[in-house]
Amino acid sequence: MILSLTLLALILLVSLWLVLEPLRRGAPTDPDAAERQRLTEERDRLYAELAALEDESRRPDLERRAALTLRALDALPPAPPPATRAGRTRTLALTGVGAAALLTVTGALTFVPRWQLASLNGQEARNVQATLALPNLRRRAEAGGDKAAYMAWGKAAFDSGHYDQALPAYGNALRLDPRQPEALRRLGILLLTRGDQTGQQIKPEDARQAFLLIRTAAGLAPREPESQLLLGFALARFGQDADALTALERYRTLDPKGRDADDLITAIRARQNDEDPGLRVYATNCASCHGPNGNGGAFGPSLRASTLTREALRSVIVNGKGAMPAYPNLKPADLNALLDVLERWQKEGS
Repeated sequence: MILSLTLLALILLVSLWLVLEPLRRGAPTDPDAAERQRLTEERDRLYAELAALEDESRRPDLERRAALTLRALDALPPAPPPATRAGRTRTLALTGVGAAALLTVTGALTFVPRWQLASLNGQEARNVQATLALPNLRRRAEAGGDKAAYMAWGKAAFDSGHYDQALPAYGNALRLDPRQPEALRRLGILLLTRGDQTGQQIKPEDARQAFLLIRTAAGLAPREPESQLLLGFALARFGQDADALTALERYRTLDPKGRDADDLITAIRARQNDEDPGLRVYATNCASCHGPNGNGGAFGPSLRASTLTREALRSVIVNGKGAMPAYPNLKPADLNALLDVLERWQKEGS
C-alpha cells in the first residue's frame, strides 16, 4: 500500500512539472512589438485620412499605401497572448491538475482497492482486509490491553494466516478471560501444529496441553462448527479416528456448506477401510444411505439404533426390504465382516 502511494505521488509530481513548466515562464516577449506598433499606427492614420478625404485625386495613393501596410502586418508572426490571458491559463491549468490529483488520490484510496478486492473470492478478500487492519488492531490491543481488542487482533491475524501474531494475541486474551472458546481452540491448534511450521518435533506434554485447550473449547461451545472441526483434527492427530469422525460429521451437520473436513474424513475412512474389511464393505454399499458412521442419512435410518438380530440383518441385506435394495451377491466373508460392524455399532449406540 505504501509503495503504491509513493509511486502515485511521483507520477503526480512529474505530471505537475510537465504541465506547469511552460506556464512558469509567464507570457513570452514579442520581438516584433515595435514594428507591429508602427504598422498599426500607420494603418490607423491612413484609414483616418481616407475617411476625411476631400481631394479625390489623393485616394489611389492612400489606398495603395494602406494595402501595403496591411500586407506588412499580415506578414508578421502572430502576437503572443497578453499577460492577463496567460495568467488565466495558468490558473485553469493549476485547477485542472489539482482536481486530477484529488480524483486520483481518492480513487487510489477507495475505488482501486475495492476493484482489486472484487477480483478475489470472498475468503481471499476478507484475508486481504484482515491483513491491512493488523497494524492498527495490534497497536490498539497493546495500548489498551483489553480482552476485546486482543480478540479482534487475534481473529484478524489467524484469519489472514499471520499465526506469529495470533499466538500472543489469543494468549493475552486468555490471560484476561480463560473461558473464551475461540481463543482456546485456535491457540490450541496453533500450538499443536507448531511443529509442522517450524520443522521441530512437538513435545508430548505440549501436544497434550494443546489438545486440552481444543477439547475445553469444544465443551464450552459444542455447537460452534469450528469447535468440532478443530476437535476432529486434534483427535485424528492422536490416532482416535472413530471419535475424530464423530466430531467432523458433527461439524458438517452444524455447517452443511463447510468443506474444510472433507479431505480428513476421506483419509480417515481410507485408513479404517484398510484396517477393517467390514468398514470397507459398508463404505462401498451402505454409507450413501445410512451415513458414514451408521447414524442415519438422507435415505436410510440409523443402524446404531437398530434392534434386529444378526440373522434378521443378514436377511434384510441379502433379500432387501421396503426401500432397501437387496445385495444377494455379497461374498460370505464380506457379508460376515459387515454384520460384525453392524453388531458392534448396535452395542455402541448413536
